[in-house]
Parts: sequence; structure tokens; C-alpha cells
Amino acid sequence: MRKTVIFSFVFCLCLLLTSAAAFAGGFLVKEGMRGDSVRAVQKLLIAHGYLADGEADGVCGRKTTAAITKFQQENGLEADGVCGRLTYKALSGGEEPPAAEPTPNRGGGRSLLVSATAYSRFDPGLSNHTASGTLVRRGVIAVDPSVIPMGTRVFIPGYGEAIAEDVGSAIRGNTIDIAFDTAEEAIQFGRKTVEIFIMD
Repeated sequence: MRKTVIFSFVFCLCLLLTSAAAFAGGFLVKEGMRGDSVRAVQKLLIAHGYLADGEADGVCGRKTTAAITKFQQENGLEADGVCGRLTYKALSGGEEPPAAEPTPNRGGGRSLLVSATAYSRFDPGLSNHTASGTLVRRGVIAVDPSVIPMGTRVFIPGYGEAIAEDVGSAIRGNTIDIAFDTAEEAIQFGRKTVEIFIMD
């Protein structure tokens, strides 16, 4: 029993040190992140043939994460799907990564546990537009306004930033519906319990 406890402690410590080392490198791209750093990594992945042309959208989704993992596997790197300094240098032929972007504001630690489903504008019977009049697209969530006011920006781990622009008859209480650009992505997401962070 004691050996198990010691092993667990050492394992957790190793994970923390690995994460700390990645952040200490000043550059990190992982699933759910968006921005210029992601786009820079995607362009390098495209150049090496791991992503198709046109996929440098600045959003680190499943395809980008899988491409990073495959590159790492084929180049003797730790295949964790996270592009830190070492992976970036391998991708870029030895160049240092660009300056790190600011960490997304997660509302000073204010979080909310919600039941999340997914939808797209291609789902049968749904409108192309949100209750706010904007296009249903990635980066939008449907909410119960009594819990999350319309216009609220949130951060969803594994998805990224989103804004509350929609409502739905089945969205009540701590429930959200996350918009995707395709029906396939929405189906793949399914239903899950997630912790979201209120940004404002």
C-alpha cells in the first residue's frame, strides 16, 4: 500500500514537472487553444504534409492535435499532442518559437459545471441564426439566460472561447449547447459534463 502511495506521488510530481517545463519554455499549443501561435504551428504542419492546405485556421482542434502527435511519433519526440518549444524547433528546423501569447482570461477562477450538448446550423429543424441574430458557428453557445446572461464570454477546455448568443427550449439551468461548424463535429462531441470558465 505504501509503495502504491509513493508511486502515485512520484507519478503526479512527474506530470507537474513536465507541465512546468512546457510552460517554462514560453510557448505552448494544445487542443482548445486559438490564435497566432496555433496558426504558426499549423502552417509548419502543412509544410511537412501533416495537415491539408487551408487548415491553418488558428484553432487547435482534433485534426491539429492528431497532426502534432503524428509528427512527434515520427520524429522521436514525446507524443502528447502538445506543441511546446522542442516540438516547435523540430517542426521549424531549429528556429525558436514566437513569443508566447497571453494566457486566456478565465474569469479569475469563476467556473461553472454544466451539462453540454452540441449542435450546428445543419441540424434538421434548426435555424441558421441564433436568438441574437448572428450565424450559428463555432464559438457560440446556447444558454439559459437566467444562469448565463446573453453576451457572456466563456472558456471551454478542449473547445476554446465562446460567447452566449443563443437559447433553446431544452436549455434550462446548468445546461449549454455548444455550436460547431459541421453536423459531424456536433455528433462527435455528443453529451458530456464540463467545467466552463466565465470570462466576463
